[in-house]
Amino acid sequence: MAQLLQNTLYLLTPKLSVHRDGLALRIEQDRQLKLSLPIHNCESVFAFGADIYVSPAAMRLCWEHGAAVCFFTDWGRLEARVEGVPQGSVYLRSAQHAAAADAARTAALARSFIAGKIHNTRWLTARTTRDTDSAEDRARLARLSDDLAAAIRQLPLVSAVDDLRGIEGQAAALHFAEFTRHLRPSLRERFPMDGRNRRPPRDAINCLLSFLYALLRHDCVSALTAVGLDPFVGYLHAHRSGRESLALDLMEEFRPWMERLALTLLNRGELKPDDFAARDGGAVELTDKSRKAAVAAYQQLKLEGISHPLFQEKVRHGQLPFIQARLLARAVREGGDYTPHLFA
Repeated sequence: MAQLLQNTLYLLTPKLSVHRDGLALRIEQDRQLKLSLPIHNCESVFAFGADIYVSPAAMRLCWEHGAAVCFFTDWGRLEARVEGVPQGSVYLRSAQHAAAADAARTAALARSFIAGKIHNTRWLTARTTRDTDSAEDRARLARLSDDLAAAIRQLPLVSAVDDLRGIEGQAAALHFAEFTRHLRPSLRERFPMDGRNRRPPRDAINCLLSFLYALLRHDCVSALTAVGLDPFVGYLHAHRSGRESLALDLMEEFRPWMERLALTLLNRGELKPDDFAARDGGAVELTDKSRKAAVAAYQQLKLEGISHPLFQEKVRHGQLPFIQARLLARAVREGGDYTPHLFA
């Protein structure tokens, strides 16, 4: 699969090869032409997997025209970024730092991240509300959805980032207070949860969530780095030495996606209580076997297709952080609004 979105060429299928054809990139598989792309239509090339070949001539064509070629592992870790003498990233990062120093721009971007997260939390809530047979669960989750909708309505009325963080924190607390209602009733005693906890997680659900969030964070760092943004300079999350604040910002809208995956693994019995190990001090960890199962489930989820609401094209779930990173880069560079990905 070779696909152009936002002037980024995504190479997702093993054994694709990219060659130069005049002022165009010629994408082939088994020596059969799959796509021909004029270089002036391309800003970046993202190659996923070790079996994708980009010829030296094609690479030269890219860097001569300011298009970076980024190589990722199958699971999305950035391994290399090949470009000519940097031209645009210094201006993008300057705009990123300027926005971080501007209280109004910082608040506007933080507001978008929070709105995306709360909307997608309502999406997760609505799915369970629709599927549950319990009248009590349905009523509690419907009330939660109403409270989350009220939180979204509050966001435009608040201008200080700390106040926006307060709304996000209250919404998260409400969400996790009802989180076990997403589990089948027969599993709730086996997987108790008293709100969100971490560093270390003290129950199986929080352990699984923290692990999946870490996988997502990894992909967000790769996506931001690939588009030329600094993953350490964020807006919603305060700056801290060694903290990838912008990656944490980008993660927010995708957290409910990871929560849905965690619930699926538990509800389907793919992970059971004995797949979690209690450690001294109260920490709970995944076993080696369950960790591999969670990684495999995440990678499989990333291969599944979804119709993108902005582009009206089918993309893989795994492309979403990279698409959103480019939308964020455009918003930062041009001073416009950032549109989070909204699950439906």
